[in-house]
Amino acid sequence: MLTQAFPKLKNNFFIGCVRDFFRSPAFAAVVVILMAVAETQSLEIEVYYFYLALLLLGFLFTEDTLCAVPIACCGYMTLSPVNSPAKNPELTAFGDPVFLIQFVFILALSLFLLAAKFVMLCVHRQHRSGEKSPIPRLWAGFVALGVGYMLGGAFSPHYSWQTFGFGLVQFLSLIVLYAYFCITVDWKRVKKSYFAALFLFIGIGLFAEIADMYTLEGVIVDGAINRKEMFTGWGVYNNVACMMAMCIPAPCYFAVKKKRAGWLYTVLAAFFYLAVVLTQSRGGMLFGGIVYLASTLYVLLSTRGRARQGHLAVLILGLMLLTAGAAVFHRELDALFASVIEIGGAPNGREQIYRECWKTFLENPWFGVGFYDTPGVSFDEFLHFMSPRAHNTFLQLLATGGLTCFLSYCYHRVQTLILIFKRPSHEKAFVAFSILALLLTSLVDCHFFNIGPAIVYGVLLASAEGFDGLPREKTLLKPLKG
Repeated sequence: MLTQAFPKLKNNFFIGCVRDFFRSPAFAAVVVILMAVAETQSLEIEVYYFYLALLLLGFLFTEDTLCAVPIACCGYMTLSPVNSPAKNPELTAFGDPVFLIQFVFILALSLFLLAAKFVMLCVHRQHRSGEKSPIPRLWAGFVALGVGYMLGGAFSPHYSWQTFGFGLVQFLSLIVLYAYFCITVDWKRVKKSYFAALFLFIGIGLFAEIADMYTLEGVIVDGAINRKEMFTGWGVYNNVACMMAMCIPAPCYFAVKKKRAGWLYTVLAAFFYLAVVLTQSRGGMLFGGIVYLASTLYVLLSTRGRARQGHLAVLILGLMLLTAGAAVFHRELDALFASVIEIGGAPNGREQIYRECWKTFLENPWFGVGFYDTPGVSFDEFLHFMSPRAHNTFLQLLATGGLTCFLSYCYHRVQTLILIFKRPSHEKAFVAFSILALLLTSLVDCHFFNIGPAIVYGVLLASAEGFDGLPREKTLLKPLKG
């Protein structure tokens, strides 16, 4: 804002350094550090004030809204176990009027800053060159999906303003920041590695949060792990596993891009998957493992010569160490994963929900029954806004909104596939693998219908679209000629 209002400031050395910092991965790292501090130390409100100050300064010194991206991705992962509304609804800071007043003030002022920056950028773009703001390319698919959400249960006794409202929130969480960043970020000035670096830092921050889960009361009992007591303020172990799995492709991106030290990022990718395993989430282990293997294969196929040999050497050595460690410490591993071993492959009640969802779809094939009548789960068990859900994206779509919602989702998915594969790049490959982690883990859980992952999903698609028109590099899918 300042440099646009006072163009001479662009030549100021200090202003230039501040501007470059807010556009750098170093700033993203600061945001992630604050996220981990808030979650592990229960310092949410203090960190929110820091985020507000950083957002204000970033908007003042930069010409776009890139500085808001890390805050948008990390904001919801700041809630600590002590202040989890789901676990301790009457004992958290959210039951304190003073905390709530401050939280609402920070949120309202942040939204005002975002709106003001949006208007200023649109006016400045129009005044400078007569250009109109770009229209996000995926808007039609998002709108179709949102309409499907909001019409869930329509023309039946199941329809209500409650399910319409929840569908609206779902729609807004998907599209608002996607469209906002598509329009307001100057993508030509963003480093291509920026988003991969952001998710690499988020993965490190989540590693700290996963380690903190093991310090919670009731997690370690007589040397064994009780995974049911593992949670953060923003989700249980399954939610953490999903986000951690979405970070695995980030180090793999740098493993491809860094020719000399790329093998170090191959090591980091293995540690990221180890973090997924430590969440004790069966879906995370399975589908995170698939994403890890797919991302690693992409690294091997995208590198040549000594770089590929280095990656292979690291993978072989890692496999040898893993095998030896499992043989030597098998008793300790049995204790560590006792709760997972005990439950094994049992569906944990999901099979009943799946059957009921399919039956509900057959009885209500066009518009379903809405979000709050998901069969197999009683809404009375939920004391907060989030509705009971089917733990499977496709069955959720069919039971909630019938064929209307399901076909809307298919249209949206086709649009995203075209975006990813039409002009392939390493940046798009990172986005594709990260989104794949979300979609796969959502086959056995509710992640796609949670607000936080939906926001991150939209931001990832914005980055893929933003980099789409930039010059391409040689990729695995389609080598660049010339």
